[in-house]
Amino acid sequence: MPDEGGPGLTARLALVRASIAGAADAAGRSVDDLTLIAVTKFHDAALLRDLAALGITDFGESRHQEAREKARELADLDVTWHFIGQLQSKKARQVAEYASVIHSVDRASLADLLASEEREADGTRIGCFVQVNLTPDPDRGGVRPEDAVALAEHIETLPGLDLRGVMAVAPNEGEPRAAFAQLRSISDAVRASVPRASAISAGMSNDFAEAIAEGATHLRIGSAITGIRPARG
Repeated sequence: MPDEGGPGLTARLALVRASIAGAADAAGRSVDDLTLIAVTKFHDAALLRDLAALGITDFGESRHQEAREKARELADLDVTWHFIGQLQSKKARQVAEYASVIHSVDRASLADLLASEEREADGTRIGCFVQVNLTPDPDRGGVRPEDAVALAEHIETLPGLDLRGVMAVAPNEGEPRAAFAQLRSISDAVRASVPRASAISAGMSNDFAEAIAEGATHLRIGSAITGIRPARG
């Protein structure tokens, strides 16, 4: 199996897994309660196939066309596709054709487009996270913290959707753990209304330990596993 640059794909993944286990132990949590999502934007399908051979079962993509092509090329693999990027309304139904989980639901109108009586009937509901904007910048993706519960309650009424919990990206400024503590508080509020929506999608290559300390259940880790991202073609 070929390795891409640096210490090699196998070694990088092993290091990330060890670091996750260490952070979970420090937080008094079980590593079995954490889902590692390998973020593979701009990497080719061959790398994803290598990761699958190393035991990765969850892939995160943020560009629709690229994600769709990879999902088609790797249809023989038993993996879960997570859409983690900002989702345009006009592409919502197309993303729903291959993504099992969407982490970036940040408005009721988008949730309405993703809803489906057919998926509800056949038991193939799409997992959804309410994306929360933890910055003062209204142009960043995500609902305002004070509106997260209302959006969660709306998603819960829609057919074909399975509300999993909340998601956020730590702001560029400030301590990431403080941001994740805020997200944990928002998660508590959401769970008070929808008890089963207990998941927290948070933590990337540079801050997943802090996210784990604050209750993250889904880690979105890219470059720490895949190495330097290839230039866009």
